[in-house]
Amino acid sequence: MPKSKRDFYEVLGVAKGASDEELKKAYRKLAMKHHPDRNPDSKTSEAQFKEVKEAYETLTDPNKRAAYDQYGHAGVDPSMGGGFGGGGFGGGGGFADAFGDIFGDIFGQGGGGRHSGPQVYKGSDLRYNMDISLEQAAEGYTTQIRVPSWSNCKPCHGSGAEPGSKAERCSTCDGHGQVRVQQGFFSMQQTCPKCRGTGEYIPKPCKTCHGTGKHKEQKTLEIKIPAGIDDGMRVRSVGNGEPGLNGGPSGDLYVEVRVKPHKVFERDGSDLHVQMPISFATATIGGEIEVPTLSGRVEFPIPEGTQTGKTFRLRNKGIKGLRSTMVGDLFVHVMVETPVKLTEEQKKLLHKFDESLKSGGDKHSPQQKGWFDGVKSFFS
Repeated sequence: MPKSKRDFYEVLGVAKGASDEELKKAYRKLAMKHHPDRNPDSKTSEAQFKEVKEAYETLTDPNKRAAYDQYGHAGVDPSMGGGFGGGGFGGGGGFADAFGDIFGDIFGQGGGGRHSGPQVYKGSDLRYNMDISLEQAAEGYTTQIRVPSWSNCKPCHGSGAEPGSKAERCSTCDGHGQVRVQQGFFSMQQTCPKCRGTGEYIPKPCKTCHGTGKHKEQKTLEIKIPAGIDDGMRVRSVGNGEPGLNGGPSGDLYVEVRVKPHKVFERDGSDLHVQMPISFATATIGGEIEVPTLSGRVEFPIPEGTQTGKTFRLRNKGIKGLRSTMVGDLFVHVMVETPVKLTEEQKKLLHKFDESLKSGGDKHSPQQKGWFDGVKSFFS
């Protein structure tokens, strides 16, 4: 035995009583540091990697570790009868075991990629776009829709194989549904490209379903749109998507709601806004107007001297939010409408009325006075 061969515990930098987890953690760190792929021009790193790998493979094998603890290197050296088993990345306690759980978490394999048997996959989700009115969104809405459905193919009874034939064990993955792929010093598993994870290969696919074993149909679903739903929100119908693969669960159906623009109201969350035209006379002397709401018309007083752009708030005349017990408000934005297509008599009356306003001075037009004062100060 060469005297230069270091103690395996010293190589890994752990105590003699180190646990398997401590050994694995130390090996990962050192293997990543010294691996030849990361140090292509370093002979020293290559030698260190082999040393680390040998130490780890020995100490993670219970029999070899017991022999090493008792007899040292002589207990495990092949030239002295110890017998070194394994070797390569696929050997017991090797690189794949030390790093496999990491890639298992990433690729969904688990246990160092040692999963066997066909993989189970959830079916794809489906989306259905539904247009509803503002009233339906506010009050809630129940309707029926037609969506795709799948049933077993009758000619092949769901097997996917042409009647008289049957599926065979996949020769590429030997029925496991997974194949091992080596990329540099990474060893991982992926879905078999031939059988797509089923573990079986159909030499003669059913002509009716083309080997899927499923027949696409249509089914009717009752969909309940909750009160208060807003534009762009989705309603989920569990299990009404596409069927899963290899016995996996079906996907879900998502009904995406689009609230159509309203002729009168504009929605802002749980509040509503309405543009309300009023007559020149009503704006001037005040009066009662009828304001539309989602629950009907209400009488609302307009005070004397109301100007265009004035906003009034009607509490609790909006929409109850989807996740709230509070009802929003209705905001009434007043627009004073200028009379058009006047008769000669109306024009004379209006001129007479305008003269009477001018004779009263600035008190009848405070905004106009303020504006002209601002213009004068600007040019002076």
